[in-house]
Parts: sequence; structure tokens; C-alpha cells
Amino acid sequence: MKRVFICGSALQGQPDHQNLQSATFVRAAKSQPLYRLHAAENGWHPAIYQVEVDGIAIPGELYDLTPEQYDYLVSTEPPHMYPADLILESGEIATAMLYPRELVEHHQWEDISHYGGWAAYKQAVLSVS
Repeated sequence: MKRVFICGSALQGQPDHQNLQSATFVRAAKSQPLYRLHAAENGWHPAIYQVEVDGIAIPGELYDLTPEQYDYLVSTEPPHMYPADLILESGEIATAMLYPRELVEHHQWEDISHYGGWAAYKQAVLSVS
């Protein structure tokens, strides 16, 4: 089993949750405040990367995935996202899908860290439109 931190469109209640198939939900969790969160591709998906300063704690969910479920999840991720270790608030390490900071900065995608997570951002965007 692989422990995976989900903090974007595969969260419960989000459109890509089915990409987790029947993975086992472990618990809600937060990262340590070491990351920034951006709306990549004009809000199509989140882009998360680690920073040295001014990071936030990103809320999410932990799942245990079989190797087959994990491989499927990775295959459904948008281009440029890559699996990497993420440090949870508890100090535990989980795998998460990160995004190259250089691409975020190149495209100047909106920093949405102040929304308090992907689901909160999507809810705020929906309530405006």
C-alpha cells in the first residue's frame, strides 16, 4: 500500500474523486506550512510546490492505495505533475502530486494559497460565477 495525500480535484466531493477508485480513506490531514498553492491552467487543476519561506499548510485527505490504484491515479494527472514526498503536519511523509514551480512562475498562475485549499478555492469561484 502507498499512502497518498490528496489535496485537489480528487478530494471527496470534487470531480476527479473517482480516479482514486476504491482506495481506502485514512483521514483528513494537512501538510506542514511548507507549500504554496496555485490555480494552474486558469483553474483547471491545482499546482503545489515546496517553498523555503511563506508557505501554508494545505488541507487534504490521506488514502492508502494499492500499486494498481496508485499507477492509475498517476496516469490520470495533468501534464507536468509529478509524485514527490510531502511532509504532513504530523511529521509523517506521504506521496503527493507536485508541480514545477518554474512553470507556475513562467505562466504567472494565480496564487490561491489564501483560500485555504483547493476545495475552498473552487467553492469561492463557483459562488462568484
